[in-house]
Amino acid sequence: MQENKTLSVIIPSYNEQDNIQRTFQAISGILNANHIPFEIIFVDDGSKDSTYTEIKNLSACHPEIKGISFSRNFGKESAIFAGLEAALGECCVIMDCDLQHPPDILPQMYRLWQEGYEVVEGVKASRGRENPAHTFFAGLFYRIISKATEMDMSRASDFKLLDRKAVNALLLMPERAPFFRALSSWVGFNAISLDFEVQERAFGVSKWSLWSLVKYAVQNITSFSGAPMQFVMLMGWIMLAASFALGVQSLYKYFSGTALEGFTTVILLQLIIGSVLMISLGIIGHYISRIYNEIKARPRYIISKRCGY
Repeated sequence: MQENKTLSVIIPSYNEQDNIQRTFQAISGILNANHIPFEIIFVDDGSKDSTYTEIKNLSACHPEIKGISFSRNFGKESAIFAGLEAALGECCVIMDCDLQHPPDILPQMYRLWQEGYEVVEGVKASRGRENPAHTFFAGLFYRIISKATEMDMSRASDFKLLDRKAVNALLLMPERAPFFRALSSWVGFNAISLDFEVQERAFGVSKWSLWSLVKYAVQNITSFSGAPMQFVMLMGWIMLAASFALGVQSLYKYFSGTALEGFTTVILLQLIIGSVLMISLGIIGHYISRIYNEIKARPRYIISKRCGY
């Protein structure tokens, strides 16, 4: 078993001014009680409230706290990678600021790392109380992404501990829009899963609307997998089969002297083919957009302020 080494706790934060103090106290209390050396890196993802002010005030009193503030909202994935790049610990753990990821299991994750596991994956034993629509679309998203990546991500979360080797492997990846949850599994290494119960938020509400979740799902599926492109080819084959069947029927009626139904059939075919073409063009256009963004090679984020360094 390894000796106690520094654990970097990375916490993406967006409009979490009411949770910063509470989150720090909960995490530091548990880690200090278990004699685990640590640093906490709060990444303010362009919050509109006093999140960064709370982080700055805390860092002035506690040297183990570091803060990063983005120039605007760049998204959770960017905040995670900014924290990983700033972390100095031999292992890093990513947590939500609302404590829905329970700090109580941090010592257990750390001990598993000491035993030689290089990725300790927190997996949801349940999703807690959620909007039924949210639960349905989340389940649909994970079924799609699991099929596309050939990895079981039905209970996956961002709550995981990574050895420095896994962190360095992630930081080598040049994607402008990385999907951390999938990439951290894709890199491999000696991994183990640890169940946890999603906790209720004490303050505030979720920052994820249904529309933002849909955009997040589309972005992550297309950033990690080319599977949606196969949908275009699949629909092409389906339409080819339907066209062949309709052609055989039309020829049979023609040679048997039966009148062909024209107007309704033509309109329906136009609607179906037009819909398939527009969906296909939309998928192709989305991938072209992603290629365009990757070629521009803009930074994943821009840091405007730091504290605790």
